[in-house]
Amino acid sequence: MTKDKLESLQSVALKVREHIIGMSTGGGCFIGASLSCVELVVYLYSEFLNIDPSNLKNPDRDYLFLSKGHDVPALYGTLGELGFIDLSRLKNHLLTNDSVYWHPNRNIPGVEFHSGSLGHLPSVAAGVALDCRLKDEPNQIVVITGDGELNEGSVWETILVANAYKLNNLTIIVDRNQFQANIRTEELVPLEPLEDKFKAFGCEVKRINGHNFMEIEEALKGIPYTGNKVNVIIADTVRGKGLPSIEAKADRWFCAFTEKETGQLMEELHGHAKAFIESETLIVR
Repeated sequence: MTKDKLESLQSVALKVREHIIGMSTGGGCFIGASLSCVELVVYLYSEFLNIDPSNLKNPDRDYLFLSKGHDVPALYGTLGELGFIDLSRLKNHLLTNDSVYWHPNRNIPGVEFHSGSLGHLPSVAAGVALDCRLKDEPNQIVVITGDGELNEGSVWETILVANAYKLNNLTIIVDRNQFQANIRTEELVPLEPLEDKFKAFGCEVKRINGHNFMEIEEALKGIPYTGNKVNVIIADTVRGKGLPSIEAKADRWFCAFTEKETGQLMEELHGHAKAFIESETLIVR
């Protein structure tokens, strides 16, 4: 990855985080989990997926399904920054005169399917992947799940079926931020060793730092990993990433901040981002 590309992606990610903070007022949003998947969503739409505002109906486009639908502020912010929707619509978050709401809505350009019922979209994505395979089409189908979402049996049933049909055009990305709602996953229903579980279900697995664009790129450019297995990327992330005051805190799952508080969070975001961006950029200099 070139230095210019990295800096461009970092700039978009910072703006998306600003939008997420902005959507935490006027009723609030699921800010912690939204902040944890920013780099994943930004890279997918910016670099990996064959999808843009001009080809939303083309049959040869790629598909992204945000199964952890409560993270939609990250998705809406990315779609706004990349020209899928007008950024002015983000201020309509939770108003009744727009479809910008707490979960993905197909009325928003770039959203392929409604989500919110956890464990549902992996099966939808597998169905789309099978359809593309039967039509001998080259589409890539990506679904982002939460780690707590993996407690849903439908996720594992889908993986069994998808591997039975050798759907190597299907990629599951797990936002592994270690939290399910307001409790750590390993304190409720332990998931580890997660890589071994996916492998036992027939998947090819890679584990990366989900906030590092270079690792994300490296993992995605190798897809499909084998000729006949579902691709799985376990992305280790931090809930609330970018705001040290709320990072990895169980009670910062859903937040509704005042305008004064969001102003303080914006200052915190920019102060933290400078050090983070400089440390990551040094690697490619």
